[in-house]
Amino acid sequence: MLIYIRCFVDADHAGNLVTRRSGTGFVMMLNNAPVYWYNKKQGSVETSTFGSEFMAIKHAAEYLRSLRYKLRMLGIPCDEPTFVYGDNKSVLSNTSVPASMLKKKMNSLSYHFVREGCARDEWRTAYVNTHDNLADLLTKPLPSGEKRDRFLRQFLYWMSSVQ
Repeated sequence: MLIYIRCFVDADHAGNLVTRRSGTGFVMMLNNAPVYWYNKKQGSVETSTFGSEFMAIKHAAEYLRSLRYKLRMLGIPCDEPTFVYGDNKSVLSNTSVPASMLKKKMNSLSYHFVREGCARDEWRTAYVNTHDNLADLLTKPLPSGEKRDRFLRQFLYWMSSVQ
């Protein structure tokens, strides 16, 4: 039995108008079925989009590591790396650059955690266009239109096929 795990990650930089904290959102897909989705305000104010996106990908990677562990404990092999899709090219390219220099300690810790998982081939980061990133539903209110309708149709289809 071959298991495919995919994760879509996004962050809404300074999305909260009162505290200016960013929001993190991600969706874990197990064989094309959503098994976990997450939406939460980040614990600190990030001064850059890069920082908020890196914090989001770190949160997703932490959950991803625990999901892979749980599946292995249930006897389900997770030999293939998981693809983590994001829409920030600078964050994704920095996950594969071993000599990246980050000045902020928080960003540096997030970088090293995500980079370590990439080096172990637990997950691989890949780019997805922002118009195709399913995590957009969890990070910002989408106005009615074609993009929102397409995302909601996908989620409703997945939820009806899981039951």
